Amino acid sequence: MPRIPVQTVETAPQGSREIAGKLKKKIGKLLNIHAGMASSPAVIGAYDGFSAAIAEHGTFDARTKEAIALAVGNQNDCGYCQSAHTLSGRAAGLSEDQILAVRSGEVDFDPKLEAITAVAREAAANTGYVSDPVWQAAVDAGWTTEQLAEAFAYIAENLFTNYFNHYARTDLDLPAAPEIAA
Repeated sequence: MPRIPVQTVETAPQGSREIAGKLKKKIGKLLNIHAGMASSPAVIGAYDGFSAAIAEHGTFDARTKEAIALAVGNQNDCGYCQSAHTLSGRAAGLSEDQILAVRSGEVDFDPKLEAITAVAREAAANTGYVSDPVWQAAVDAGWTTEQLAEAFAYIAENLFTNYFNHYARTDLDLPAAPEIAA
């Protein structure tokens, strides 16, 4: 059961309604994560600010952004985000097998994607710390320092949503992500 009530655009505090309405229009419904965030204008505003900055200044393609989200969501055991990004990962061109590979940390189908998801996974696991070998592997795979700096924005946005879902105990209103084979 969620700790934070699920809002509608109409029941959300006045300061949350515009962003909640924008998210509902963009997705077609107000997802439970956004409906919970809408309980606080500060929370939904922070999320919207992150998303807007990434949309305006980000350079990564959808496939890379989704792979980072899947890696971070798996590292943080966020079932909600793994489910959401399984759907958006498919839309970004990742196959089912590739999505499962990214989630499990076995990205053997794309060396460059493997390197950036290893950075994301390690940063998420170690409060931002990334070992020199993992960082160097990303540089060797072709990621620039500017891109590695940018990756932090995607990591942080996903930490925000992962932690919010744990904190709020967001109910899943999307198809569950497939289990990773042991």
